[in-house]
Amino acid sequence: MGLANLAKLTIKPLPPSQLAKIPVLFNPNSYSITKPVSWCSDTPNTAGAKCGDNNRTLDAPTLVYNGGGSRTLTLQLFFDVTEGVDGTPVADVRSETNKIVALTRIERSLELPQPPVCSVDWGETPPQGSDFPFVGVVTSLNQTFNLFRATGQPVRANVTVTFLEALDAVMNQKETDPDFTTYLVKRGDSLSTIAAKVYRDVTLWRVIAEANQIDDPRRLPIGSRLAIPKIT
Repeated sequence: MGLANLAKLTIKPLPPSQLAKIPVLFNPNSYSITKPVSWCSDTPNTAGAKCGDNNRTLDAPTLVYNGGGSRTLTLQLFFDVTEGVDGTPVADVRSETNKIVALTRIERSLELPQPPVCSVDWGETPPQGSDFPFVGVVTSLNQTFNLFRATGQPVRANVTVTFLEALDAVMNQKETDPDFTTYLVKRGDSLSTIAAKVYRDVTLWRVIAEANQIDDPRRLPIGSRLAIPKIT
């Protein structure tokens, strides 16, 4: 794959944010995903027992699932403008890193002023259940500048940014409901072609449209995940 066709990791602020999509200058060499799962000890054979109580009749406490925590995505990003960006001279690398900084700041033009929820995407057709697209908010940002012009302007930086997952409760319930499955929209997909794949019947596209509250069946954003109801 040539550089012109290299899939770039992008960070897209989601509506109602008015910030522009950010393609990174250089793809990360690695990224990390953390998913906490909470368990606690319980004593179900003891009346009135609460999570954390000990049962002295057992060598170890029984465990009770206490819920899942939000995933975190950590990216190590590299910025270098010593040779410009896309052929355009750039004097200061902060003109690029400040686009990431903006994701940590309140957008006061919004009805509910807050930093944006973002979708981090890498690759067009990841397998279902993959890390991308990762939807979340920035919770940590660290910038290290390590090369400077004679004027003191930095031209190279390492940026570590961490996103906390912002879960869509309705979609999550649909993904874990045995009567539903999901489908990741790919280039060239339409509701009719998706209905043909999942139901073997193109006329059932309205079922998918109603489940996802789609008003215009001709506009399906690539990378979006659709709920697919079970047909009995």
